Amino acid sequence: METNRTMMQFFEWYLPNDGFWWKRCAAKAQNLAGLGITDIWLPPAYKCTSQDDVGYSIYDLYDLGEFDQKGTVRTKYGTKEEYIEAVQALHNEGLLVYADIVLNHRMGGDKLEKVRAIPVSPENRYQPAGEEQTISVWSKFTFPGRNGKYSSFMWDHTHFTGTDWDEASKEPGRIYRFTGKNWEPDTDQEYGSFDYLMGMNVDMENPEVTRELKSWLEWYLKETDVDALRLDAVKHISFSFYRDFLKTIRRDTGRAYPAVGEYWSGDIDKLLYYLDSVENTMSLFDVALHFNFYHASKSGSDYDMSSILSRTLVSERPANAVTFVDNHDTQFGQSLQSFVEDWFKQLAYAMILLRKDGLPCVFYADYYGNPAHNRPMVPNLGKLIKLRHLYAYGDQTDYFDDKHIAGWVRSGDDQHPDSGFAVLLSNAEGGSKKMYLGKDRSGTAFYDALSNNQEPVVIDNDGYGIFTVGDKSVSVWVLEGALEELTVNE
Repeated sequence: METNRTMMQFFEWYLPNDGFWWKRCAAKAQNLAGLGITDIWLPPAYKCTSQDDVGYSIYDLYDLGEFDQKGTVRTKYGTKEEYIEAVQALHNEGLLVYADIVLNHRMGGDKLEKVRAIPVSPENRYQPAGEEQTISVWSKFTFPGRNGKYSSFMWDHTHFTGTDWDEASKEPGRIYRFTGKNWEPDTDQEYGSFDYLMGMNVDMENPEVTRELKSWLEWYLKETDVDALRLDAVKHISFSFYRDFLKTIRRDTGRAYPAVGEYWSGDIDKLLYYLDSVENTMSLFDVALHFNFYHASKSGSDYDMSSILSRTLVSERPANAVTFVDNHDTQFGQSLQSFVEDWFKQLAYAMILLRKDGLPCVFYADYYGNPAHNRPMVPNLGKLIKLRHLYAYGDQTDYFDDKHIAGWVRSGDDQHPDSGFAVLLSNAEGGSKKMYLGKDRSGTAFYDALSNNQEPVVIDNDGYGIFTVGDKSVSVWVLEGALEELTVNE
């Protein structure tokens, strides 16, 4: 019997640097599986510029917390052995594990090199902002702590296209393109080319680089036994690179390796263009939907709920959509801060968890809370995840015919006992909506699983029920038998 898949991003930006994270992942495996989580996205496991790094300032992809480099053996999250044990613990509970793959840049080089370079305008990377000059860059990566184990490849300036730091001048806010190198034309066109993001920008056109990255990923997949890939910053990497890279990896390993890319743009046309460019070799996070949620939460009752799914990936290309409400980048204090307001989060999660299309991704800080910023857990999120896991099956009928109250019905199916329900959301005053459950449900009572309403709704002889929802709230109306299964053990 097939069940709905639900991903959890099992980390957030402000976790403590205590080295126990992989152990916490392993300890939570059974509870997560029991809740209905099927896929786990773990943070980057590689050695970064410091032990406190969240995982995106990559120094050595081969160091998973094994070597004494950058002043530490373990990463923020623990050791290599603990990481692999966490993956195995998750596998033991039947969960699919996503590794966070960060290939766009390197940071924390071991030696300086003098390189001829041209400063470029931060607003248009194709426009020079000064004369060609010699700069001093941290482009030599020798990995002395690893001493050639797993790979003897050493990076130097020929493997990069640019940087944002000249050690000689120490001028902040500069971007340099190395002489003889070019930005990739098939990246996001913001700033002319958004090839450059940070640190030492990896040259994906260099055949030595592509061979080494392929060799690394095949090693990593075999070493860790992860199942799937979360691809960081794909808008900054040549579109053709991942198209060809994923096809090659899947062909050579004989495994499908599902992949989801982070293309940070709310422009649905850009997301669709990217999917076409990579020939649908991956899914994308539905950033367009996230921004709809964000604007709805900021606008309150001025937002038209009937259009909340418009111009989103889940509506335009549902098979390639990974839906989410928030993530580590949208948290307070981050460069992409766009945190959905607390009052709207329960509505947003109902939309990604209880509808047919898209693979929903639950954010760790929304499920467990975020003490570092005094952020609460999203109310009823555990119940919504369980509702998806147990009862969100069958045909879907939408009732997006009102600016403030949106609803839909899932008909249920024979394979999932007590499946099917009615959902109502309101971003203003509460109200009611008449929705069709089917004549076969006539006389059947439905109860609000989120306990906002006490009286059951009984389906009439024509198969309709009049369902209600409170002010700025969510109601999910289920069969009586479903209520007993919705207890959540944290």
